[in-house]
Amino acid sequence: MLAHISTEYYVRLEQGRAPRPSAEVLAGIAAALRLSAAESDHLHLLAGTAPSRTARHCREVRPSILDLLERLPQTAAFVISAAFEVLAWNALAAALMEDFAHVPAPDRNLARRAFLGSTRQDGTLYGVPDAAEFRHHVVMDLRSAVARYPADPSITGLVDELRNGSPEFALLWERHDVQAAPMLTKTFRHPVVGDITVDCDSLALSDRDQHLVLYTASPGSSDANALALLGVLGAETFTTTGFG
Repeated sequence: MLAHISTEYYVRLEQGRAPRPSAEVLAGIAAALRLSAAESDHLHLLAGTAPSRTARHCREVRPSILDLLERLPQTAAFVISAAFEVLAWNALAAALMEDFAHVPAPDRNLARRAFLGSTRQDGTLYGVPDAAEFRHHVVMDLRSAVARYPADPSITGLVDELRNGSPEFALLWERHDVQAAPMLTKTFRHPVVGDITVDCDSLALSDRDQHLVLYTASPGSSDANALALLGVLGAETFTTTGFG
């Protein structure tokens, strides 16, 4: 009843006497059995059908990750969703980029900020000169996110908003690129402490389809000293870091 199929048909499926079930039938069975997303995908794989994607991307950050953000020494760290929403951050990330606590939730979306939002007077995002490279990366990841969450209005709506509001996004979207060059380093032109070049690492939190982004500098370098100074000054000293 929960799967919206008859008992007789379900028995025949279990006994291997029924025709191969459709994706819709499998989605109903997966929901009735309370399968996880990974288990549901595996069920579809075994049956040779494409999974029916009805899920929405996760915005809740695991408590252990929230604790980890605060325990990372000399590291600017934040968590983004599959839709590039900044979900959580530590104090050093707030000092390096901006204090997201003072930003309305819709404006914490880095994709929206990169293509439609305010930038510094020099045209950069958070003073980073590789904004074009980042925007290319955003388009690639959003194309993949749409494939994973075709029924999630927060993702499909964001893509529609960017396509309608940004000619650059629309052009990049039509190129159908599937892989962007990884961003291994990034230089922030900070208005208080000057240029800071950091190593960029993005760790996948696969269970929630989120990423933990880490910005670090080589120990003993001038960049590390600048990060340490930012940690002392804190975000409250300059609440408009990203927008000059």
